[in-house]
Amino acid sequence: MKLGIPKEIYTDERRVAATPPSVHKLIALGYEVTVEMGAGEAAHYRDEAYEAVGATIAADTRSLWSDADFILKVRAPMQNPALGKHEADLMKEGGFLVSYIWPAQNPELLKQLAARKITTFAIDSLPRISRAQKMDALSAMANIAGYRAVIEAANHFGRFFTGQMTAAGKVPPAKVMVIGAGVAGLAAVGAANSLGAIVRAFDTRLEVKEQIESMGAEFLQLDFDEEEGSGTGGYAKQMSDEFIKAEMALFAEQAKEVDIIITTALIPGKPAPKLITAEMVKSMKPGSVIVDLASERGGNCELTEPGKIAEQHEVTLIGYTDLPSRMAKVASDLYATNLFHLLTELTPEKDGQPQVNMEDDVIRGLTVVLDQDVTWPPPQPQTPVSPKPAPGTEEPSAEQKAAAHKESRRRSLIGKSAVLIVTIAALYGVGAYAPESFLRHFTVFVLACFIGWQVVWNVTASLHTPLMSVTNAISGIIVIGAMLHLAQAENVVVGIMAFVAVLIASINVGGGFRVTHRMLKMFRR
Repeated sequence: MKLGIPKEIYTDERRVAATPPSVHKLIALGYEVTVEMGAGEAAHYRDEAYEAVGATIAADTRSLWSDADFILKVRAPMQNPALGKHEADLMKEGGFLVSYIWPAQNPELLKQLAARKITTFAIDSLPRISRAQKMDALSAMANIAGYRAVIEAANHFGRFFTGQMTAAGKVPPAKVMVIGAGVAGLAAVGAANSLGAIVRAFDTRLEVKEQIESMGAEFLQLDFDEEEGSGTGGYAKQMSDEFIKAEMALFAEQAKEVDIIITTALIPGKPAPKLITAEMVKSMKPGSVIVDLASERGGNCELTEPGKIAEQHEVTLIGYTDLPSRMAKVASDLYATNLFHLLTELTPEKDGQPQVNMEDDVIRGLTVVLDQDVTWPPPQPQTPVSPKPAPGTEEPSAEQKAAAHKESRRRSLIGKSAVLIVTIAALYGVGAYAPESFLRHFTVFVLACFIGWQVVWNVTASLHTPLMSVTNAISGIIVIGAMLHLAQAENVVVGIMAFVAVLIASINVGGGFRVTHRMLKMFRR
């Protein structure tokens, strides 16, 4: 089967759906690949590079579309002004298409593709499940957009991101607020933090708090416990009016203080929510910057002009809709890899013949048109039915649960009381009969255990590994003490115990340094 890679005609679109490395892999799947002349030039891939891996270069656009059985694109098919014809009508009837489609916003395009029996896979409709991550073009492009948003903000911001102390005076660090902590938001948080800015981030989903804080940013949390913003597929959901009111008050307060706002909030199938009002923009400091990543869906800021840079109230509003395309080479590399993984799933026999398995959750979610049928939206996944409990294993009643809880508490209290009595008796015995020199060492030992337990107990769980690695690395004092006992041991038992202590402590020291070294490497460039 012939694969066609046309040149994108959307304004300022620089990406290409296949790169020379991905073309080489597609040919290995059994496909014949034809690339339109100049398709990869904007992404710095020359026609000679495609020819070198076995692709054919087509000089005529119309013939590429009509000859190809399977088209790989970035943007959805659109009217081609040079040919005076829609790209969907240029395709071979009964063919295949992979591209961004946005089926919820383009029902007419789906009908047009179905009329020509073009089986269509919308890469933007990929189910958000673990098995599909290698095909997740949305996340790949969002990662680039978040990073590029910070670069664009830095380009239009009149100061350093990091604080500076110079002979001429002190320059404070920039303050950045990121709204939305999805893939794009987290990429923006990481990039801004690496440039030295003070970063704050907000998201309606409380489960992203630890992710934000682990990247060195402050999580802005509303005092609003009645509602949580997690929706299906990892996206945020539409919030209540009360929550939105509290949210807007938070943004209005932050707008007066921060220098840069990056918004990424989107709800699938709906226009972008308006989060930054004209009054908030007016309240910002002169020279501030807003980067609106949701501009293609209407924008999160009321004053955003999609595709343009505007200046309102001495604030620069960046509404670019092509941020991934502004890093065309890396964006093309990632997108082409996503499509290769999709075709690998579609071509299990590696014979160049795609097989559309509608029983596969991933393929079913991607397929928006199958032959002449519009299959969007996909059916909701069925909730598995819980098996009936076996006889004698039925769910206990509320009274039974209460009685069991009461009995459990009684047993726990008895156990704790017994441990307390035994401990008191042991301490009394030690104090009554042990020599004074032993009591001094024993007192220090008990206090050290208690203080150490309190210190470790109050450390965040995510820091336990670095904490333990460092404490192990400095536990060489144990090695020294054990070696002294080993050198002076007159008793065989004491010598054996000292040898074991040296061995175990040496393992701790070596392991501690090893783990610490590996953790430090994670933060080195």
